[in-house]
Amino acid sequence: MEKLFNHFANLTAQATGRPPTFILCVLLVAAWAVTGPLFRFSEDWQLVINTGTTIVTFLMVFLIQNTQNRDAAAMHAKMDELIHAVRAADERFIGIERLTDHELKAILTEVEDRAHRLRGGGPPVVETRAEEEARAERRAARRAAAAAKRAKAAG
Repeated sequence: MEKLFNHFANLTAQATGRPPTFILCVLLVAAWAVTGPLFRFSEDWQLVINTGTTIVTFLMVFLIQNTQNRDAAAMHAKMDELIHAVRAADERFIGIERLTDHELKAILTEVEDRAHRLRGGGPPVVETRAEEEARAERRAARRAAAAAKRAKAAG
C-alpha cells in the first residue's frame, strides 16, 4: 500500500508541477467564470468552484507533504553519508535534523561564533572537528615547547 501511495504521490507531484497542468486549471477556472451569467452567478455556481478547489487543495497538501518528506529524508541520508565519508568532517552533525529548533539554533550560534573566532570577523568559515583538534594539538605543542624552554633557562 505504501509503495502504491508513494508512486501515486510522485506521479501527481510531477504532473501538477508542469505547465500543461497549470494551463488546464486556468482553462477550467475560465470555463467556470464564463458560465456565471448562464447560472446567474448563483450560490450553487459559486459553490462548485469553492468546493472543487477546496477538495483539490486539501488532497494536494498531503501528496506534496509526502513527496517533500521523502525528498528531505533522502537528502539527509545523502548528507549524512558524505559527512561520514569525509574524514575531516564533523560527524556530530549527522542526524541534527531531529533536534528541536532551540537546539539547532544553539548549534548554529556555536558554529558561527567559532568561525568568527577563527577568522577574526568577516564571513563565517566553519572549522571542521579535525581542523579544530589539529589546532588544539599545535597550541598544546607550542605550550609544551615554551614550558621546556623556560625550564631549560631556569635550570
